[in-house]
Amino acid sequence: MSVKKSVLETKTDRELEEYIKEGNRFVPEANILAFEILKSRGREFTELETQRLTSLISEKNKENAKIIHPNHKKAANLIYLSAGLGIINVILSPAIFNNSFGIKVAILTLGMLIGIGYLVSKGDDWIKYVLLVFMILGLIGIPTIIMNILLNPIVGIINVVQAALQIYSIVLLFKVPKSNSL
Repeated sequence: MSVKKSVLETKTDRELEEYIKEGNRFVPEANILAFEILKSRGREFTELETQRLTSLISEKNKENAKIIHPNHKKAANLIYLSAGLGIINVILSPAIFNNSFGIKVAILTLGMLIGIGYLVSKGDDWIKYVLLVFMILGLIGIPTIIMNILLNPIVGIINVVQAALQIYSIVLLFKVPKSNSL
């Protein structure tokens, strides 16, 4: 949630005092801004008040902090590794550069992998379902992987390793507890 300083500046000192009271319902950013505005208007805060406000803001920040499970980090790293292997595959498959469609597909695929890895690293839980759907759709590509193993064994093996990394990352993501607590 974003707080606009200009909105808070229109409030009276009495209204801003509500933002810095103990047990208020406002986000930490609003508390900080209200504190700064009151200070700029000449309100003197005692050392005790300053400490209380600082601790209030830090407690609220802790409450709002998103806990990222270690499996999210591991899965994100595996997805990034898979994307890195994809770049190696693109380099080892010069046929991709023969037409613009192949280049676009390669860029889109790698971009999606990196995007999924980023969302996983941020702890977004819903992305595991997207990754699962993509993996199921990827089963259609098994004949291509087999053909790659026969025609270009290195590219085929990298494809298999990518699939294994992605499957393992899905397993890790589905092992994250619902409460997302460590």
